[in-house]
Amino acid sequence: MWTVAEHLDDILSHLHPLDPIELQLLEAQGCVLVEDVTVPSALPPFDNSSMDGYAVRTADIAAATEEYPAVLTVVGDIAAGSETAPAVGPGEAARIMTGAPLPPGAQAVVPVEWTDGGLGRGPVSAMPAYSEAPEGARGRVRVYRPAAAGQHVRPRGCDAGAGELALRAGTILGAPQIGLLAALGRATVRVRPRPRVVVLSTGSELVQPGQEAGPGRIHDSNSFQLTAAAQDAGAIAFRVGAVADDAGTLRATVEDQLSRADIVVTSGGVSVGAYDVVKEAMREVDFRKLAMQPGKPQGFGRVGPDRVPFLALPGNPVSSYVSFELFVRPAIRTLMGIGPVHRPLVRARCPKGVASSPRGRRQFLRGWYEPPGVDAETGLVTPVGGSGSHLIKALAHANALIVVPEETTEVAAGAEVDVVLLT
Repeated sequence: MWTVAEHLDDILSHLHPLDPIELQLLEAQGCVLVEDVTVPSALPPFDNSSMDGYAVRTADIAAATEEYPAVLTVVGDIAAGSETAPAVGPGEAARIMTGAPLPPGAQAVVPVEWTDGGLGRGPVSAMPAYSEAPEGARGRVRVYRPAAAGQHVRPRGCDAGAGELALRAGTILGAPQIGLLAALGRATVRVRPRPRVVVLSTGSELVQPGQEAGPGRIHDSNSFQLTAAAQDAGAIAFRVGAVADDAGTLRATVEDQLSRADIVVTSGGVSVGAYDVVKEAMREVDFRKLAMQPGKPQGFGRVGPDRVPFLALPGNPVSSYVSFELFVRPAIRTLMGIGPVHRPLVRARCPKGVASSPRGRRQFLRGWYEPPGVDAETGLVTPVGGSGSHLIKALAHANALIVVPEETTEVAAGAEVDVVLLT
């Protein structure tokens, strides 16, 4: 038998990160940046207001109070996007909106709430819409509080200066990173693409969810579970669905999918039965027995003219999912060129222990992990459900895998174990 580590090492030894490509920003979400990105020009590119209010000279409002407000002449409006702005001289103010450029002569912005909004009726809470009251852009405004120089002003370059490092190579591009690239004026970015993973189940007994199962039939859960897992790992996943137990049909289906696949993942048909169609159809794949439970039968090879990696997983739902976490997820992360390749591994105390584990096999039991509290050094993990590889409900209520080594046949109550965190 192969060990878990030997099988994984063999898979990863045949893989290398995908070649970088240039993508539009929204297409690059979830991808890995392959170049440092620097700031081409100051961000923001000009001094601008952080409030809706009035741009003023600080000396004109230094003594302003509610009882004795400073009265200024409004010389015009400055909206966000304005290309020109009226200069502010002594005794003057310009009505200004958030994001609008600070006009020449102005030193600070007073929020509209510190003024009468030009209405002469005491402090206001907001400006009237320009379309309803265009006269607000002229006349006089009373200011009830002083402001320091630079107050409510976002200086040019306060976010980032020209030439600064904005994003480092190796960064996974999420929504904030995409937003930053757009703010820098980038329309495209050079990244390592997300791997394309084609997922299909095998078995004539499988029926699509939403259809009546009927005698001897079950709903196909593996293709949905594995497709979701591939997306969670960072891949672009294509769910093909279930293929009947016919070698010619399976072979044709796989060959048809190779043009859009960086990895092909199948479930079922890899054991020793007369209808194990994946073993029959995929002769170039090496089928192995691993010293693990669940997931003993596994297959790996390279198929098609482009030598696309092909991972054949067992068909029982738990076996299939555990195999994905141990072998397919690391393959996806390797193609993406990012770490960590593996799920986090921690030590935890198992209060209930494990009554039995097969000698010579590494067992992966579903478990519920609770991180350590304030006064504890290790967390706690409790087995969820039995060890049967068909118990998918228990898997849905687990957030970890309890690892029992090959030489261990039982775990005493309260002993520490290795735990693979699934979330």
